[in-house]
Amino acid sequence: MKPDSQNVTDYTNNNTIFMVWSFKDDVEVKDTFSQLCKLIINLNNSANIRFPVSRASCVMGIGHDAWLRLELPTPLPKELTNFAPIVGSKHTAVSTKGDLHFHIRADTTSICYDMASAITDVLSPVAISTVEIHGFRYWDSRSILGFVDGTENPHGQDREFFSLVADEDPAYEGGSYLFTQKYIHDLTAWKGLSTEQQEKVIGRYKANDIEMSDEVKPSNSHIALANVGDDLKIVRDNMPFGNMSTNEMGTYFIAYASTFSTVQTMLANMFIGSPEGNYDRILDFSTAKTGSLFFVPTFNMIDDFSD
Repeated sequence: MKPDSQNVTDYTNNNTIFMVWSFKDDVEVKDTFSQLCKLIINLNNSANIRFPVSRASCVMGIGHDAWLRLELPTPLPKELTNFAPIVGSKHTAVSTKGDLHFHIRADTTSICYDMASAITDVLSPVAISTVEIHGFRYWDSRSILGFVDGTENPHGQDREFFSLVADEDPAYEGGSYLFTQKYIHDLTAWKGLSTEQQEKVIGRYKANDIEMSDEVKPSNSHIALANVGDDLKIVRDNMPFGNMSTNEMGTYFIAYASTFSTVQTMLANMFIGSPEGNYDRILDFSTAKTGSLFFVPTFNMIDDFSD
């Protein structure tokens, strides 16, 4: 029977809350985690019944250290490790701790808040929230930099192919690798560029979202370096966030992938460069503040974990 995967292939929604939690030291966490697993199943089932057109869901990912601490099945998913920093000549993809990740999304904010509140009630006694990002849909799925985000995402059945583990790791078939980064943008510097200069940083034309030809697109543009081939794709669900008055605006990068090595290849291209030193020009305006890897088990596994 086909595994019951979490909602990693869903398309971007209008409202999102991203949460990263880290377990406290010297506390018992297994009973709380069991309760949490029951809650995640309940939240998703309830959303499907109460708000069937809202496309509401809550996806839970588990980090490497948490997997071991909770004594979940071994061997672990083949590529589940603690993310190691990727250090380039100028920019670094940092690594930050995270035991549990929650990707909450819906067309309306109310459902997102209620889901986040329920998760917080369960986890607060044993864990600390280290990241909470409230994302929003900006115009026609544009980042706060003004360019459409996620155009290269796979569609249809390809979304499942590129985001879900297949029979190469049969114990975890239907699961997914989840990688996240919180980026803060230097909007003052970005707005100092002309539209033409911004387009050369991204590799696309701003108004119509059409990719530049290879003859025009700079080799250090974001599109040239982040896209590593039609056979190596991921499902992005990035969302903008932030406070305009404090100029703390950013993008929460979130990628679901059948293999984490695909994400690593993209990050190496961006931060180290291809060739080395030819790093992604967007990093001169966007700083990675976090970087964490998780594994998203199937609902079948979550149900097992709840016992």
